[in-house]
Amino acid sequence: MADLDIRPAVADDIPAIVGMLADDPLGARRESPDDLTPYLAAWERLAADTNQHLVVAVREQRVVGTLQLTIVPGLSRRGSTRSVIEGVRVHADERGSGLGSRLIEWAIDMSRREGCQLVQLTSDATRTDAHRFYERLGFTASHVGFKLPL
Repeated sequence: MADLDIRPAVADDIPAIVGMLADDPLGARRESPDDLTPYLAAWERLAADTNQHLVVAVREQRVVGTLQLTIVPGLSRRGSTRSVIEGVRVHADERGSGLGSRLIEWAIDMSRREGCQLVQLTSDATRTDAHRFYERLGFTASHVGFKLPL
């Protein structure tokens, strides 16, 4: 994987990122790759926030993976800072190549550099393959998550 570069996402990466977000049964129902306007607006907000790290994995000048890492200062756990990993996607051509592990390792390393004491993530209940992947990387299913659409 020496030919892989993990770097901050730029506006020109948004079509590739949205394409990966939409390339699964869940994403196909909730993403709109034909209208990039809301995604570009969201990227501008993310780029302006120092606690947000939207990154892409690039191989041979092609975006092949992405994730978002959010740094969350807090009072609980004796004032510890945690990070939240979201939106992990690997291009279909790259699945099984170890790229997902590399992205998560990057996020864990960045979390340490940011002074985090805990890394957390959520995964849709239907993504059983993803659950096994995260468990292999040392994550434990320690909590039950809840969401409220607004």
